[in-house]
Amino acid sequence: MALQCGIVGLPNVGKSTLFNCLSNAKAQAANFPFCTIEPNIGVITVPDDRLTKLTELVKPQRVVPNTIEIVDIAGLVKGASKGEGLGNQFLGNIRATNAIIHVLRCFDDGNVIHVDGSVNPLRDKEIIDTELQLKDLDTVIKRVQKVEKMAKTDKDAKRTFDILTIVKAHLEVGKSVRTAPITEDDFLFIDELSLLTAKPVLYVCNVDEASVIKGNKYVDLVKEAVKAEKAEVLIISAKIESEIAELEDFDERTVFLEDLGLTESGVAKLIVAAYRLLHLYTYFTAGVQEVRAWTITKGFTAPQAAGVIHSDFEKGFIRAEVIKYQDFVTLGSENACKEAGKLGVEGKTYVVEDGDIMHFRFNV
Repeated sequence: MALQCGIVGLPNVGKSTLFNCLSNAKAQAANFPFCTIEPNIGVITVPDDRLTKLTELVKPQRVVPNTIEIVDIAGLVKGASKGEGLGNQFLGNIRATNAIIHVLRCFDDGNVIHVDGSVNPLRDKEIIDTELQLKDLDTVIKRVQKVEKMAKTDKDAKRTFDILTIVKAHLEVGKSVRTAPITEDDFLFIDELSLLTAKPVLYVCNVDEASVIKGNKYVDLVKEAVKAEKAEVLIISAKIESEIAELEDFDERTVFLEDLGLTESGVAKLIVAAYRLLHLYTYFTAGVQEVRAWTITKGFTAPQAAGVIHSDFEKGFIRAEVIKYQDFVTLGSENACKEAGKLGVEGKTYVVEDGDIMHFRFNV
């Protein structure tokens, strides 16, 4: 599954520095606006202790983890929705992503220029939100005009028109589509529009080293401001993450984190949070040739999960043999699980659970 999270924010908030830490790519992290002209894309491995444990038990020839693509999108500025700066290009890059990682500057540093002259994460958030909302409003107005006549004779067009009318009113008062008073089924009727503010969002507060554990006054303001969005807020120091990234030895990284009072890097937390943001689950296949993590959407049935491996698996699905992760770890092997009666045989209606270890039977 090609999954993309786009990193957005005003210029010089730490986006490209954070992206470099995530992907070890070479996005330029310069102290001036528009240092990222084309979107940089990094393929990021999703940390998963379960995959590590299965590898230790099975000792396969190959290990394949889950991945997410992270897109570093150049800093937006006021007026982007009207094409200011590199607005149209930036907004198009965001449209192609599945979710948004919104980086907010929550640290004071006179040596790092702020595009608006002062540190104010709420103002920064409002600028980005407004530009995305204005672009969405333009998209919605055009679609309303297109379906309005059709709505008089076509049932689906009528429902689409009604939903768009609600969304339009919501955008006009400065609110994002993701908080609009419509149902999940309603969203399906407007999904093809790829509305920017309908995408799930994760807020990342980029703080100084002293604030990385408990946050600061800026973080508190952000948390209060996003309550209505029910969005997750992560506290990360891009400066610390860049220092961690320079340490090649795992033990050195561990000691460095411990000295700071941290149990894991902010990058690791961010990747897992992004995965969670997209409502994704992981199931595993485990054999001597390969232990592999597979990405599925929460709620997938066994045939749908099989289809992630190959479409023929879904078409010819017969059954799935399922072992729960904890049973596999406790008993130590697939054979031990079989002998203990811990291998379940499931049919087409089985809903896959996060961490399931699966083997599919199918007709070619």
